[in-house]
Amino acid sequence: MTHILIKLLSELTPLSEKEKFDIESSFPIESFEKGTFLLREGQVARNAYYIISGCVREYEINDGEEKTTAFYTENQSAVNFNSIAKQAPSEVNYICMEKTTLAILNTEKENKLYEKHPRFETFCRSGMEQMMGSQQEELIQTIVLKPEQRYKKLQQERPDLLNRVPQHQIASYLGIKPESLSRIRKRITKS
Repeated sequence: MTHILIKLLSELTPLSEKEKFDIESSFPIESFEKGTFLLREGQVARNAYYIISGCVREYEINDGEEKTTAFYTENQSAVNFNSIAKQAPSEVNYICMEKTTLAILNTEKENKLYEKHPRFETFCRSGMEQMMGSQQEELIQTIVLKPEQRYKKLQQERPDLLNRVPQHQIASYLGIKPESLSRIRKRITKS
């Protein structure tokens, strides 16, 4: 089976056998069981993750209560840029919500790969800019949209999440209480 990162980069540019080998050896693919923490609050992030299959939940704890800030599923990257860039303790947790297979992108290995193959840095930067743009758009939508609109948007854009994660975590992600989510779902079902 072709390594996912080789597949993605090959869609952008032809790769030499040496480049393919270096990508495979730099970014291992591993599977993790449901409930496995990839990153805990207080740890310094060293890795980024590209989700091949499965689901990773990002959450923080505020006043003893979990607040879901993101769900990452197939073909998305889970990266704590702040912790990696500043080498600061993470303020969020990453946990596998189901059996999850990931390509693990280690910062040190990534930098060594850029030294060997400088052109990869351009591709990675472009991908990172797209991801940051998506996250910024998501944040704006969270601020601007009312809870029912946020739920409908989630229903439309990421319907798989509604059956993959517990409803109380969906409610937390939408910034509402589980009871409010139940009322919204009932209203939508009736209409």
